[in-house]
Amino acid sequence: MHRIAYYRVSTGDQSIESQRLALGGDFDQEFSDVGVSGGTRAADRPGFADLLNKVRSGDVVHVYAVDRLGRDALDVQATVRRLIEAGVTVDVYGIGPIGRGVGELILAVLAQVADMERQRIRERTEAGRQVAKATLAATGKTHRGKESLGRPVAQDAAAVAVWRKENAASIAQTARHFALSPATVKRYCAAVA
Repeated sequence: MHRIAYYRVSTGDQSIESQRLALGGDFDQEFSDVGVSGGTRAADRPGFADLLNKVRSGDVVHVYAVDRLGRDALDVQATVRRLIEAGVTVDVYGIGPIGRGVGELILAVLAQVADMERQRIRERTEAGRQVAKATLAATGKTHRGKESLGRPVAQDAAAVAVWRKENAASIAQTARHFALSPATVKRYCAAVA
């Protein structure tokens, strides 16, 4: 029997260390997916796919939260069922080992709650975007005082494109002249063309 840990964080600037600390460490093997969205099926995540290939009957897989095991309630349930059928115990921090029957029922409810919370986060994010757009249209600034949605506008795209054309300048020359990245110059020129 091996004690195995699985960690996942959505962005590259997040760390798995808080999950590792909460689970207590001292594992035989650890697998992780850093920068992998929760919207990705568990089996399609490189770290989790590696775990699935190496886990054996009698092993215990420890995870910090139910939502680490899949992209939605159905994926979580399918993932846990697959592990249980392979003779693997799934231990969720704060819940404990998940077994057949009642354990699967509890997991199904928790997975559904996690799924609903993700949906609520999406709805709140979209509502915030709509408020920002409406405020920007009405006042010229977002509800947080920014002058644009998304990235701040570094230069006037039309002026950059005109200068580049008039001077027969390359992307790199134009980027240096306006103190912009080459990608921004390309985006500005494509938008004006």
